[in-house]
Amino acid sequence: MLITEIAKKARVSPATVSRAINQPQIVAADSLARIRSVMEANNYVPAPLSRRRGPKPRAAELRRIGVWFVGARPNNPSLNWFHDQLLHAQSNDPRLRIDLRVLFSNSPEELPAGWSGEKLDGLILQGVEPAPSVLARLRDLPHVWFMTRRSETYPGDFVEPANEENGRLAADHLAEQGHRTVAVVSADPHYSAVARRVVAFQQRARELGLKVHSVLGRPNPAVSYLELMPAHEESETLVGTLLAATPRATGLYLPVDHFCGAFFRALRAAGQRPGDDYAAVIGNYNPIVYHNLDHSPAAIDINLPTLVRKVVDHLIWKIENRGVVGRIGITVSPTLRPAPR
Repeated sequence: MLITEIAKKARVSPATVSRAINQPQIVAADSLARIRSVMEANNYVPAPLSRRRGPKPRAAELRRIGVWFVGARPNNPSLNWFHDQLLHAQSNDPRLRIDLRVLFSNSPEELPAGWSGEKLDGLILQGVEPAPSVLARLRDLPHVWFMTRRSETYPGDFVEPANEENGRLAADHLAEQGHRTVAVVSADPHYSAVARRVVAFQQRARELGLKVHSVLGRPNPAVSYLELMPAHEESETLVGTLLAATPRATGLYLPVDHFCGAFFRALRAAGQRPGDDYAAVIGNYNPIVYHNLDHSPAAIDINLPTLVRKVVDHLIWKIENRGVVGRIGITVSPTLRPAPR
């Protein structure tokens, strides 16, 4: 079967069929699916790579990249998530050739021990924002800030969830479900991602004509948000404040999920039942947390695999384009996961 015949049946150009065979990553998903369907239906097997015409995929250069968890203790198993996500991305795209080094420092005032001996091509920063004096020492090393606690004055490139979209999406969802009085509940409102989600939720809920209660815990600046534990002792206080507010909120938005298990248990202990007395939407979807809850509320997926791939891709771009000036910020939109029926 000729490429021209495949192209005709798949409603694409012959050049697109060639790219689908040699460079599938640059072909639109719907076109690629049609081309592969035609090839499979006609038992078409491309010639070996050495005998193909046209562009050949070039093996990517191996990059030695560090992920620096700023303000975290070493050997914390809860911080293996980045490595796990990267392994998953590499299994889907063997061209993603990364030698990953995981680094830690207890304080934002210091670089990780032995980091200079790692001979890194680039660095991803995650956790607490490093001090300006520390960032200055990274001037000649391509680096990208990732995910959390970035200040508005952070001077470098960043990749993060679209936190404002998260809050607006939650308000829209609760309004569509018929809730007229809603509440945003958080044990750590000064965590930057939470703060942005809370403000966006409040604003959007008011735009929709909803009554909004804010049930927010007390700030705890000594907490490292990389190692935050569920605030069991604060859940009863939050529930008491929520139930004392009038009119009673029936739609709840929890911007993050690390405390929601304790919070839902405290609600149940206070006689509140999901579905009967309230419905919730959580601003993060972590399957490990979610499937251990006492019920299955709606959740907003921040699309962590996409975020990890975006930050790695952008860091590689910075490594390959060191002379480009200007600050780049990349955000990834969340996706609503409705409560199971």
